[in-house]
Amino acid sequence: MHPEKIKLMHNPSFAPLSGPLGFYPVVPTADWVQRLLSWGVRTVQLRIKETDHSPEEIVRQVQAAVAAGRSIAGAQVFINDHWQLALDAGAYGVHLGQEDLDSADITALRHAGLRLGLSTHTPAELARAHAVQPSYLAIGPVYPTTLKVMPYAPVGLEQLQVWAKLGAPYPVVAIGGISLDRMPGVLACGVQGVAVVSAVTLAQSPQDAALQGLAIFRSASALR
Repeated sequence: MHPEKIKLMHNPSFAPLSGPLGFYPVVPTADWVQRLLSWGVRTVQLRIKETDHSPEEIVRQVQAAVAAGRSIAGAQVFINDHWQLALDAGAYGVHLGQEDLDSADITALRHAGLRLGLSTHTPAELARAHAVQPSYLAIGPVYPTTLKVMPYAPVGLEQLQVWAKLGAPYPVVAIGGISLDRMPGVLACGVQGVAVVSAVTLAQSPQDAALQGLAIFRSASALR
């Protein structure tokens, strides 16, 4: 095993989440983060594309999203990819892909007390993520998605149920092509959260969609 991987296995865990993952929208701007928090959503991810914004605008967006999370009790706002900006802004957490593990300063993020979410697409990636001891794991894509080119086949519900158990003891969030109608079936696979993108951002009424997503998660939780 690579020496760095052995070192990771002996590091302390990242800080645990302060609340459930639950209904977890992934959105492109800080304005979306602010709106969702005002509607009662408590776990949100800012995933901002570098190609759509200048470096200065990305800094502003990250800072605004972090500030929005700090203003709401119980909010868990994660910054996707831009770990250095998140660290500088004092973010609650960051979400990284597997490719970011080699470039991000994992030790600095851990020591700063940030929560860490990691994307996984295969059992091998799940095992690698376990070595980092993150705050939560994401598994996907559960269904085909047109929002992001994925080099992985959809996981599907049957496989998700098996892989969700491999994620233990860390909370698992499912992501990828999940509509509100699909949420109950996904939650039945034993995951602790469901991440959505277009189900909210492209909804005719994003607020209604967010409230419906929260209600679906509450109903599923009551049955467990």
